[in-house]
Amino acid sequence: MLLQSPIIAFTILLLVIFTVPPIFEKLRLPGLVGLLIAGVLLGENGLKLLNSESETIKLLSDIGKVYLMFVAGLEIDLEQFRKTRNRSIGFGLLTFLAPLIAGIAVGRLFNFSWNTSVLIGSLLASHTLLAYPIVSRLGVVTNEAVTVTIGATIFTDTGALLVLAICVGIHGGEFTALSLITLLGGLAIYSVVVLFGFDWAGKEFFRRSGDEQGNQFLFILLALFIASVGAQVIGVEKIVGAFLAGLAVNDVLGRSPVKEKVEFVGSVLFIPCFFVDMGLLIDIPAFIKTLSSIWLAGAIVVALIGSKFIAAFLAKLLYRYNIPEMLTMWSLSLPQVAATLAAALVAYETVNPAGERLINDGVLNSIIVLMLVTAILGPVITARFATRLTVSQTDWAKDKLSTWWQADSYDNNDVNLSAETQYPFTVVVPLYNPQTQRYLIEMAALLARHESGKIVPLAIAKGHVQMDDPRLKIALDHSQQRLKDVLEISQEFDVEVSPAIRIDDDVALGICRASREQNASLVVMGWSRNMGIRARLFGNVIDSVFWSSHCPVAVTRLLNSPTTIQRILVPVGDLSRQTVGAVRFAQILADANRAEVVLLHVGDRRTPEIQVEKFKSELSGIASESKLQVNTDIQTITSDDVARVIIREAKTFDLVILRSTRYRTAGGLAVSEVTSQVIKELTCSIVLLGEPHS
Repeated sequence: MLLQSPIIAFTILLLVIFTVPPIFEKLRLPGLVGLLIAGVLLGENGLKLLNSESETIKLLSDIGKVYLMFVAGLEIDLEQFRKTRNRSIGFGLLTFLAPLIAGIAVGRLFNFSWNTSVLIGSLLASHTLLAYPIVSRLGVVTNEAVTVTIGATIFTDTGALLVLAICVGIHGGEFTALSLITLLGGLAIYSVVVLFGFDWAGKEFFRRSGDEQGNQFLFILLALFIASVGAQVIGVEKIVGAFLAGLAVNDVLGRSPVKEKVEFVGSVLFIPCFFVDMGLLIDIPAFIKTLSSIWLAGAIVVALIGSKFIAAFLAKLLYRYNIPEMLTMWSLSLPQVAATLAAALVAYETVNPAGERLINDGVLNSIIVLMLVTAILGPVITARFATRLTVSQTDWAKDKLSTWWQADSYDNNDVNLSAETQYPFTVVVPLYNPQTQRYLIEMAALLARHESGKIVPLAIAKGHVQMDDPRLKIALDHSQQRLKDVLEISQEFDVEVSPAIRIDDDVALGICRASREQNASLVVMGWSRNMGIRARLFGNVIDSVFWSSHCPVAVTRLLNSPTTIQRILVPVGDLSRQTVGAVRFAQILADANRAEVVLLHVGDRRTPEIQVEKFKSELSGIASESKLQVNTDIQTITSDDVARVIIREAKTFDLVILRSTRYRTAGGLAVSEVTSQVIKELTCSIVLLGEPHS
């Protein structure tokens, strides 16, 4: 009786979601594998603590299923797709048709009906960009082969869901040519309404609602569920509507904080519930029987791997890609997680009037085996071959150090300014902790003096409805006193100071708005040791500033005066534009202090020596572009534990400069970050550099 309580079931789910994924990630296995196994252990074939037929599990799993497809639509980079539209469609067609044909062949080989065989083919046709964080970390996202593969996702997922809708309709009963035309026509009209209507409505609502993130968050959720319900109304599975809704609001959300909150809610609650429910559905005896007769599972896995390879090989011939690019395209398109699992569950739950499922236990279990194999194999192959990809070097060239900051200090409207219009190098320093403000001002003053700029000490007073509120007067008095103390510190560095006080309801937005008004080149903030960089909670000031700022943000944990810094360590994982920024920041600070900079690259043991030497040569070129006479050394170490190497090497340095980067899979599950571990264990001063919208 107690176990049937919805509260008990929900509590168990939360406990599983909280504890299991981190354990499996420690074992270098995807967290979703742990959730599946937990579902098996807690289900009917295990401890019987959870029941897949309960209303609580059904509701949370259904929400997780549509949320998974919604996030898959959100994660598709439409900007990248537009850059290589034709080639993305070409590769999308190849990597859709080859697995579709292979899946149909497997289905017919094992005597499944034509409808079920086509459905199996559609399950293999889509792919999940599970290894995207790897190519992002390596800085090769701008490589055309990677961009084409990312763009192809929109084609494969949409095509697979379209085939699913048709197969489900056929399996449901009498299905004539007229009903097929009706379904396709209704789906076409519905798709246009969702893709264009939701996009227009979303942009209008966001424009009118301003900074009301709560209402914007609710609008996005409402769009998701309206689209899901609308899909069911026209006779199409709800995950089709969820995916279209994700594509529709993709441009609306962009990289706003609301998108982070939408993904956060899904990734920590609803999507994990879906994977636990998938585990509950696994019938252990049937699963063992499937594995004991491995022909079906083996045939599906081989068909998927082989057909995806054929598609990548044909793309290589058509678009003249090299072998590493071909293998990277192949490995990126291998993982079958989001659309595959969601569609498989829909097909499994589709029963015709005769009581027959669209796919049986054997196919469902084989798809789960396929997911496990490809979720591990795909990222491993990507990590092996993506290191050999090359990217354009045009973004590396910088005429002077301040160019990096100024390049981000203007939005697209600034192109109308005259070429002579230039703003001085400006560093905004928000003040809120008297214990750390001296070191913050010293850091800002060193940078501003080096670039012949100025600093803007900024005090934020929390706003009130009545401007004569005594609490506001007290806050303003405190702000005036802080700025007075700062002026005395600034005089030691002979740098221009323009103190500013701002009244704002939101501290983070107040910082960003003031920075924009001051045409800031950089924001320097303080950061305490106990503030986790992976904080995802609403209201975190640093997270919000990273999202909203128009210019780079340097979050600092300074243990000693910046004027005493003599050795600076900059871990370099790739040759992206963000890396250039970190190197430039280190060189400015080093030149101001006559300090030494060491660029540390921790490479994979499997990376060929020639590739390592090429990386060092290119990194040396970036470092030498500086006009400053700064002693910059390059150190390369091969290791499988990047974080441990950085922590060990940092013991002899005064300052470590890191980049703030967040990674997510297309399935919505957060991926562990090297930066998080490094920050927890470093014992020296830290600067965490964040790009706008990071």
